[in-house]
Amino acid sequence: MGFIGETVDSIKSIKIRQLLTQAITLGMIVTSALIIWKALICVTGSESPVVVVLSESMEPGFQRGDILFLRMTKEPIRAGEIVVFSVDGREIPIVHRAIKVHERGDTKEVDVLTKGDNNDIDDIGLYAEGQLWLHRHHIMGRAVGFLPYVGWVTIIMTEKPIIKYILIGALGLLVITSKD
Repeated sequence: MGFIGETVDSIKSIKIRQLLTQAITLGMIVTSALIIWKALICVTGSESPVVVVLSESMEPGFQRGDILFLRMTKEPIRAGEIVVFSVDGREIPIVHRAIKVHERGDTKEVDVLTKGDNNDIDDIGLYAEGQLWLHRHHIMGRAVGFLPYVGWVTIIMTEKPIIKYILIGALGLLVITSKD
């Protein structure tokens, strides 16, 4: 009969109780993932504890597709640290190195200028109109570790959405047709 025929027969034979069990299991998996994500946010102090390097601007240190682990502490950012920041008007965070740091003596607040290791000029052109420095609220975290190449899954699913839909459909079909 083939794979498709067996799949259709399997879907037809699903009982309500089995369907509810599978739906609850799927809900628990999604809820667990969200709980783990929120726990990571609390532990790391970063609003996004894991990010993917999306461009070649940090080569050779980080390649496109590397996953970075972030941590945000109260200590001021220092020149040479890899930071991830978001700029007003841009929704995708940027991973670059702090090259200049200006500490205001009265408040001990730190203003930061960044640059990609593979770029010729600093990031002032990436900042919001008229902005010359990043402030604390722009910085999402500093890189404390990385996993090479693992982020390619995210990049491929973002650049080729059909793959994402095929994967989601296949996983949904697997959940519906599983007997356990």
